[in-house]
Amino acid sequence: MKPTPTPDHVFHEITPLMDKDVLYIADRHKKEFTYPIHNHEVFELNFVEHAPGVRRIVGDSSEVIGEYDLVLITSTDLEHVWMQNTCASEDIHEITVQFRFDLTSDSFFSKNPFQRIFTMLNHARKGLAFPMDAIMKVYNDILSLSSITDRFDAFISFLKILDTLSRCEGAYTLATTSYAKVKIEEDSHRILKVKNYINSHYMDELKLNTLAQLACMSDTAFSRFFKLHTGRTVSDYIIDIRLGYAARMLVDTNKSIADICYLCGYNNLSNFNRVFKRKKGCSPTEFREYYHKTKIII
Repeated sequence: MKPTPTPDHVFHEITPLMDKDVLYIADRHKKEFTYPIHNHEVFELNFVEHAPGVRRIVGDSSEVIGEYDLVLITSTDLEHVWMQNTCASEDIHEITVQFRFDLTSDSFFSKNPFQRIFTMLNHARKGLAFPMDAIMKVYNDILSLSSITDRFDAFISFLKILDTLSRCEGAYTLATTSYAKVKIEEDSHRILKVKNYINSHYMDELKLNTLAQLACMSDTAFSRFFKLHTGRTVSDYIIDIRLGYAARMLVDTNKSIADICYLCGYNNLSNFNRVFKRKKGCSPTEFREYYHKTKIII
């Protein structure tokens, strides 16, 4: 995979997956991760084993992985990287599957037999990490994928892996919606209306009463309704949206921390720093410095 520089000095990965290809499978053993943070025009399922201590970054998500890791990414813009960090393994095993699927509403994969896969692939626009029990269900299939010589058989095997993963519980998205620039979608019209309002007014003061009125509900009933539909409290959701925009500005602009704080709806810099560190595991300054040290997109 050769990096090709662009005029603005940002690199974009040119993958081996050609227009008529369906899958590119890379199965390799190594002692360290050296590839920089990157994005590319294809989707990716990345499996890693025997690499405890590696730091996995997907958008504004940063986590240290254990013995096994499996992540699906279906955004062409979302930066990601696996970094060596504290990993001391002498035999890291990584299998990367890159692929192209059409995720439009009238595509082949939007049809009924693929509905679970289609839904999972759409969730993975923010990056989707799978729990250990899901990894173990597809472990042998992933390990044998690169040894399948017939292209059709390899594709069918990969579809079965995706189908199995789509049936598993416990997978969770990584990047925040606002950082990943993903369109907000919601089954409930009331919740969608509130989410869109928050997304448009995250820089303003957001009161529970205002949001409840949008949903035509009392404050208490709306709080329960929102938690039931989203799995998060209203305040936690607002924090995630604001910090997603903050993280994006820290990475993409030279605005001061104070300016970003106020642009994202916080009126107290100390509170902003405290909430950011609690949610992201580092201060806004550390987050910016870390990304600027590693942000070469291949």
